[in-house]
Amino acid sequence: MKLSIITINRNNAAGLEKTMQSVAAQTYKEFEYIIVDGASTDGGVEVIKSFESKFGHLKWVSEPDSGIYNAMNKGIRMASGDYIQILNSGDSLAKEDVTERMLSALEETNAPSVLYGNMVKCFPDGYRMVDKSFAGQEITMLGMYTGTLNHDPAYIRRDLFDKYGYYDESLKIVSDWKWYLQAIILGDEKPKYVDMDVTLFDMTGISETSKELDKEERKKVLEQLFPEAVLKDYERYVFPIEQINRLQRHPWSYKMMSFLERCLFKLEKKKHKKSNISQYK
Repeated sequence: MKLSIITINRNNAAGLEKTMQSVAAQTYKEFEYIIVDGASTDGGVEVIKSFESKFGHLKWVSEPDSGIYNAMNKGIRMASGDYIQILNSGDSLAKEDVTERMLSALEETNAPSVLYGNMVKCFPDGYRMVDKSFAGQEITMLGMYTGTLNHDPAYIRRDLFDKYGYYDESLKIVSDWKWYLQAIILGDEKPKYVDMDVTLFDMTGISETSKELDKEERKKVLEQLFPEAVLKDYERYVFPIEQINRLQRHPWSYKMMSFLERCLFKLEKKKHKKSNISQYK
């Protein structure tokens, strides 16, 4: 089996039905589908059973878990595919042929460690935004410090979890980000990108509280993985660098900033020269 698609769910029967419908509608059928349900009490198991006949290779379990990453790890351990895709309940595959096209892209890119596409963020008011993540650019520590590689539209080679370990279950939000840091930044894995809308991501559950927890957990992970001296430079310079990168996308703004910087540099140089001269008088 080339691909295992994993869906985790807990008390989101409507979201699970939407997700399963998008997976069942795929034109390509030769993949393994795994559902890890956290002992839902809202009819989730009934939803799974109603779709059983639509899948040729379906595995599922419904039992208590200790959180989202514990459920993901269960799914990964159940998987027999060469690659895994984690598609949480409430999210869906963007088009009916997306699995077929992604598997074709795997062959064309010589089986990379990670193949990723675009994630379409779907907001409650109906607005949609295409998130291309790194869009094929080299993934550096600077990029991962402020961003991430989305897991929904990613095909991750299954054996990488044996090499780098499973998701850290002590974290609530950023364990997939931590795993990417370990595999891509510290492990030097080279993801490949295909410009294709792969998943529709439900933004309903994103809140200010989760954003704050994201910041807290990221800080904790960085302190675990990197020396303090390295992190100090990132804390000091990452946002000025981001500002410069944004300005470079607008040539006139960048030219004005460069002109102002040169003027200030010349003024500082004159002051420094006068100060040196006065010391010898």
